[in-house]
Amino acid sequence: MSHEVDGQDTREQIVAVQKDGDGDLTAFKTNSGRVLDYATALQEVQAGHIAGVNAFKGKDGEIYIRGDADGDPTNNLDQLPMF
Repeated sequence: MSHEVDGQDTREQIVAVQKDGDGDLTAFKTNSGRVLDYATALQEVQAGHIAGVNAFKGKDGEIYIRGDADGDPTNNLDQLPMF
């Protein structure tokens, strides 16, 4: 299933984040206005529904969401605005 229309990626993108007191990401807001808790966002990322991010297994064996390595630190998840 393609996520492109006229060569443009039509998947949602994460535009803002929520963090807990430790600075860990806890929720995400997409460009369509949806708010996803971490578990839901992880499911959507793994299913390929959200652009610009990927899931990876940390050293602790847990699966985490991170921004795609594109050389642009300004779009890293930690740099996105809070909501």
